[in-house]
Amino acid sequence: MTGTPRTERVEFESDGAVLVGTLYRPANRGRGPAVVVTGSWTTVKEQMAAAYAQRMAEAGFLALAFDFAGFGESGGEPRQLESPARKIRDIHSAVTFLTHHAQVDPRRIGALGVCASSGYTAVNTANDPRVRSLALIAPWLHDAELVRDIYGGAEGVRQRTEAGLDARTRYEQGEPVDYVPAVSTTDPEAAMFGPFDYYLDAERGAVPTWDNRFAVMSWPQWLTFDPHPVAARIKAPALLVHSHDAAIPQGAEKFHANLAGPKDIVWTGGTQFDFYDHESTVDQAAGLAARHFAETLA
Repeated sequence: MTGTPRTERVEFESDGAVLVGTLYRPANRGRGPAVVVTGSWTTVKEQMAAAYAQRMAEAGFLALAFDFAGFGESGGEPRQLESPARKIRDIHSAVTFLTHHAQVDPRRIGALGVCASSGYTAVNTANDPRVRSLALIAPWLHDAELVRDIYGGAEGVRQRTEAGLDARTRYEQGEPVDYVPAVSTTDPEAAMFGPFDYYLDAERGAVPTWDNRFAVMSWPQWLTFDPHPVAARIKAPALLVHSHDAAIPQGAEKFHANLAGPKDIVWTGGTQFDFYDHESTVDQAAGLAARHFAETLA
């Protein structure tokens, strides 16, 4: 531990949008390694990304959490669009920002993804040799088969895809963006329908900067996103931390099996949401990631 990190608001550009981030700067440290930290789908930097960035900085790494384009404080339209391709480009831009920071050794940059952004940061890592080490926490790594299992079979996927394509067409014709709740316990049209208390509890994930909306046009991009093919191209040392009681552990097993470079998978306890803000679960997962980065970004 290096003491209490300092935080700094930063801005950088990605595809013409100004992204806003929080830089967590370790106390009493000069130039050294850095980590880009990203959270689950629909989320903002003050949620799980902040929890892990804080702990990375406490372990001595300069850490960057940021809002993706269209989310939180960042610019970009349309808002609340869950576009894997756009988010992957944003992660690439965040790495670029770190390579130019005076306190960062550009040869020692890692990436930590939580839940859905694990797939996004994995794709960037496969294509970005500047990322020298990868850690995926409670990774949501779906493929077409898992998508069908999760979203009501082929018919559920078809309905969401058609709704998304229709929403995209109407948006391109000048109509307003079509939104549904990102999370709801009462609206079955929500992107996440059910007891997802983390997002609805003001003491947990319902932070003021999080907008409980999901652009319907996101569905085709999200449902067809499959990060698994890139696993065989990831040469950076990779660590996966997951639980068999968390979301789609079979996706993590498949992805880990196909990784080409040095790799490890650690199974701990806890539900998916425990990895977001349950102190002991986050401490354990962040500790494993910090040790991984210390060994691979030395």
